[in-house]
Amino acid sequence: MSLLLATRLPADELAAWTELLRAALPGETLLTERSALLDASIDIAIVANPPPGMLQGLPNLRFIQSLWAGVDALLQDATIPAGLPLARMVDPAMNEAMAEAALWAVLCVHRDFFDYAAQQRARCWRPHAQRRADELTVAVLGLGQMGRTVAQRLVRNGYRVTGWSHRPATLAGIETFSGEAGLPAVLATAEVVINLLPLTPATRGLFDAGRFAQMRDGASLVNLARGGHVVDDDLIAALDSGHLRHAVLDVFHTEPLPASHRFWSHPQVRVLPHVAAATDPRSAAAVVAENVRAVRAGMPPRHLVDRQRGY
Repeated sequence: MSLLLATRLPADELAAWTELLRAALPGETLLTERSALLDASIDIAIVANPPPGMLQGLPNLRFIQSLWAGVDALLQDATIPAGLPLARMVDPAMNEAMAEAALWAVLCVHRDFFDYAAQQRARCWRPHAQRRADELTVAVLGLGQMGRTVAQRLVRNGYRVTGWSHRPATLAGIETFSGEAGLPAVLATAEVVINLLPLTPATRGLFDAGRFAQMRDGASLVNLARGGHVVDDDLIAALDSGHLRHAVLDVFHTEPLPASHRFWSHPQVRVLPHVAAATDPRSAAAVVAENVRAVRAGMPPRHLVDRQRGY
């Protein structure tokens, strides 16, 4: 049987992934294109944002391994059978990169570095009072592998950290909340809110006018998850009113972000081009190989997606 690497990656990235995956799976046949002669041999697909329908018509496909952490696009592809096992990528290197991006955003809010950048453009020399890290409360929404890594990094840097997830979770040194009833309490106390939730029907549009009203005055939003979590007009209104101080946005409804979008020019918004944390092919190839070997051995692969929960 064969593996299919199904992606929309540029040629150089596809070549790099192909080389690493073949090295990690020396006994496997890895295909990068489909053909009528070989489709029946494909039983495992390794995917990175494939076009909808790209996996249709593979009669022996029994497992899909995503190279990305988010699988919302795959779950929306009606051509993928609902019962087909799908695993998301949990890459330790990606988790650490996300923790670095989150820490950078929190430091910029905490130490007024965004404000200093604006002062530089205005040629204004004005020092601000310096606060300690333990004077800030940071909320991390989403306590999966990535959220836990982010929360722990922030704790190590001295911040007061709270966490929220749909289901109860425990994390050493962090006060955690869960369920719809627990979210307002988390938002009301946090000076920085970091969104790392999966995008599901329950979380789409989570950050709307009502949710922003639950956040404390002067709080900042850091969205490193999906653009679909945020109602853009409501966020701009919350910033314009002064209720929110800053927004750090790495993800958007449409990517690349259209040149006409107000986020580009809004003085309180920092736009990142979806770069907070990319899958690291070097470490991710080993994760893929582990799951492929598990499937071949008749064992359950790791990090299977619960389709009802959406992650």
